[in-house]
Amino acid sequence: MTNSSLALAPATVPAAPGRPYRDTVAGSLASRQATLAHSLAQLAAANTALADAAARLVLTLRTGHKVLVAGNGGSAAEAQHFAAELVGRFKRERLPYAVIALTTDSSILTAVANDYGYEHVFSRQVAALGQPGDLLLAFSTSGASPNVIRAAETGRARLMTVVAVTGHRRSPLTRLSDIAVRVPVSETEVVQELHMIVTHILCDIVESELASEAGGGAC
Repeated sequence: MTNSSLALAPATVPAAPGRPYRDTVAGSLASRQATLAHSLAQLAAANTALADAAARLVLTLRTGHKVLVAGNGGSAAEAQHFAAELVGRFKRERLPYAVIALTTDSSILTAVANDYGYEHVFSRQVAALGQPGDLLLAFSTSGASPNVIRAAETGRARLMTVVAVTGHRRSPLTRLSDIAVRVPVSETEVVQELHMIVTHILCDIVESELASEAGGGAC
């Protein structure tokens, strides 16, 4: 029996990695640069709320109180990012600060969601942990998430300061807040990018103020 040979297709040389998308990436970056530049200019022109939020955070931690942080999805990631920068460090060696992300304990989140409903996953924790003089920091692109709204309601009932960081629209969350930092865009992904900038500004101010008062302080 003779062996039949298989005809092989001629080898093709793959295009350089990423080459088909270079123009797309360049266009996206140019568009995002323009959007962020415009949005940051607007935020800088109306920075009172951001300055007030920084002052409240400094006062809360300076007086021995704690900050609870909440959010959903990308805002949950931002809540954890915020807590990580202040419990760990942002730029300076110093003592850790009392900041707790309410988005990280899967047993609490799933137990409360199962027993009470998902809209209570943050408010139940605020009721358990929040004390007068503490601060609730709520990240929300829409400002309309029921679980974040309930957390703000509970925070107010517990005599906490409520600070919201949202998109540009007025919302139930901003109405419940003592201070509302509304970044001047509506696209969710750009709101989240600006929320990261807000996080870094707030962490830098808090760390700079408190570390200088304490004379640094190694952990």
